[in-house]
Amino acid sequence: MSRVLPAEWQKQRAVLMSFPHKNTDWNSNLKSALVPFIRIAQAIAYKTPVYIICDNKDEISSLFCSTRNMSFIEIPTNDTWIRDYGYISIVENGEVKLLDFTFDGWGGKFEASLDNEVNRVLHKKGYMGITPLESIDFVLEGGSIESDGEGTILTTSKCLCNPNRNGGLSKEEVEERLSEYLGAKRVLWLDYGYLAGDDTDSHIDTLARFVSNNTIMYVQCLDENDEHYEELKKMEDQLKSFRRVEGEPYRLIALPMPTAKFDKEGNRLPATYANFLITDGALIYPTYSVDEDKNVHKIFKDFFVDKEIIPIECSRLIEEGGSLHCSTMQIPF
Repeated sequence: MSRVLPAEWQKQRAVLMSFPHKNTDWNSNLKSALVPFIRIAQAIAYKTPVYIICDNKDEISSLFCSTRNMSFIEIPTNDTWIRDYGYISIVENGEVKLLDFTFDGWGGKFEASLDNEVNRVLHKKGYMGITPLESIDFVLEGGSIESDGEGTILTTSKCLCNPNRNGGLSKEEVEERLSEYLGAKRVLWLDYGYLAGDDTDSHIDTLARFVSNNTIMYVQCLDENDEHYEELKKMEDQLKSFRRVEGEPYRLIALPMPTAKFDKEGNRLPATYANFLITDGALIYPTYSVDEDKNVHKIFKDFFVDKEIIPIECSRLIEEGGSLHCSTMQIPF
């Protein structure tokens, strides 16, 4: 049996989103929360169908000027971060298969019982057609893994080996499961790197991302007075030590650290440009109304030469602990 976890840049059937509603943490300012979600959905729908999970499809669909390429699906949820509870899709013997892993609210930090049911409910509603679904009694979040589409998984030990997921497995034990479930041939472990204000225990999609089979974009901190400097420097050094299957080093492209953003209580927010989404037609990335927004646009434009480069202001998202990539999950063809 052949299994592989597709890379994000491979052909996509659709992208899932889950919108804020009055029973979520977004309720204190729900109107402002919906703005970035609407803009993200519109940017994806430019070339790719969007399945929008919501509490009231008539109400949400009325917020759009155009609903082309969009489907609105009523399913109860606890929160919006579908990257971590949505399907993780593999290709098994040439056919897409949907995997429904256990979601425990990032190690029991938040209530997640409704989110943990979304994949099964969505599948029963028929939106996935005849694509098979397998539910797996193993905690694994989509934001915690990156794939090059060729059998290499990039992840962090702080998340996947954390005692709050699966009781604290060793790297070797995690690798066995990634091999079994995702067809991983090898795993590249980052042991350093974090973002202040992040609830995910260092998800890889906040720190470093595959953008091709030989290229990794990563967050770089150049300010020695920033609390992230030492950890991210160690992460950068570890990335430089990684080798491709052929033995060559990866091409590394540094993304700037955004100017620090804080909430009303003075807590630092987890702003990162690594939380971008690659779709068939576009590279959609978060901005935070800081000087580095323009710099990172050029970085993306120079690399993704065949895609529309679309910025979305995501300061409201990081107030709730996530960003653009966290609010989406792609389903491949």
